Amino acid sequence: MTDDTPPNPALLPAGLRDLLPSEAETEAASVEAIMDAFAAHGYQRVKPPLLEFEDGLLVGTGAAMADQTFRLMDPDSHRMMGLRADMTPQVARIATTRLAHWPRPLRLSYAGQSLRVRSAGLAAERQIAQAGLELIGHDSPEADAEIVEVGAEALAALGLTHVSFDLTLPPLVPALLEESGMSAEVRARLGRALDRKDAAAVAERGGALAGTLTDLLLAAGPADRAIAVLLNAALTPGARAHAERLAATVAAIRARAPGLRLTVDPVEFRGLRYHTGVTLTVFAPGRHEELARGGRYICGSGEAGEPATGLTLYPDAVLRAAPPRSPKLRVYVPVGTAAAGAAALRAEGYATVAGLEPAADPEAEARRLACPFILTAAGLAALATE
Repeated sequence: MTDDTPPNPALLPAGLRDLLPSEAETEAASVEAIMDAFAAHGYQRVKPPLLEFEDGLLVGTGAAMADQTFRLMDPDSHRMMGLRADMTPQVARIATTRLAHWPRPLRLSYAGQSLRVRSAGLAAERQIAQAGLELIGHDSPEADAEIVEVGAEALAALGLTHVSFDLTLPPLVPALLEESGMSAEVRARLGRALDRKDAAAVAERGGALAGTLTDLLLAAGPADRAIAVLLNAALTPGARAHAERLAATVAAIRARAPGLRLTVDPVEFRGLRYHTGVTLTVFAPGRHEELARGGRYICGSGEAGEPATGLTLYPDAVLRAAPPRSPKLRVYVPVGTAAAGAAALRAEGYATVAGLEPAADPEAEARRLACPFILTAAGLAALATE
């Protein structure tokens, strides 16, 4: 017998939270607006399961999410299962198995929830809403540019028209350091210095590459200036090929969306560990959290791997940055009101709240149920403010 206080049933594990009516309704409507934008460009929706067998979930691109994946035993098969931490590897599995015979390029979209062992960066959430699109089976700057264009349109559908797409190139610096003959230890130290944006440490440890690496470090900013620095830098052949691909991608994006704000950071790496080429992160002015993240990767594994690129939007972050969305106006419908009148209001975009029993004061009942309007025999009426 103890005197411990009973646990509060409203208390949730760290990083998890309830969405109450206004938030949940807004998120659902926003996700559908995003998915409509994807569908308008031919991206077909798929719905992978929340759980998969571990040996299928954590192969290929999924291996990069192994340390973020919750695991549990399937009581049916007695095999280990994983709870998805990211939906892109699942879409890659669908593309290379169930849809292997479909013509390429394959355009797929998805929306759902994922769960991670730990929160990432400054974000507190471990349960993450995702809405994304993947273009599989084509490796070109035009494919990268299409992902950016469609992502920008989806954000614009929610009122975010001044976002910034920050392009990075994770393979560039590793290729430059490796082709320059540096030891693994020196490469690791330089990589840490570049991650910290420590120009002094880069100059001290960079050896013959110190000047080039410093130029790349200081090039971060508007895309046109950064690309000019990158193309004029003294790069090794492999690194130059990556730089030229990034330049071609920027040019392709400019052709499709000339007004889009683009920045480039040649030495930054914000991508997930499965990214293999040009990556992108989307930000809103004055905000530090990522609205979306994506980039180029290999869909599948081994010889069956296909080139792919994609973008995942994070609806929770998007809604925090977007202009507030107005909920549907609620109309109280007293008992005995003609059903046709309520149906007509719903067709116009109102939400009708039907009375289930006669109310002595219908207007007071409407206010109690948070309805600023009431449907009367004479039609729709706004309640007087008190």
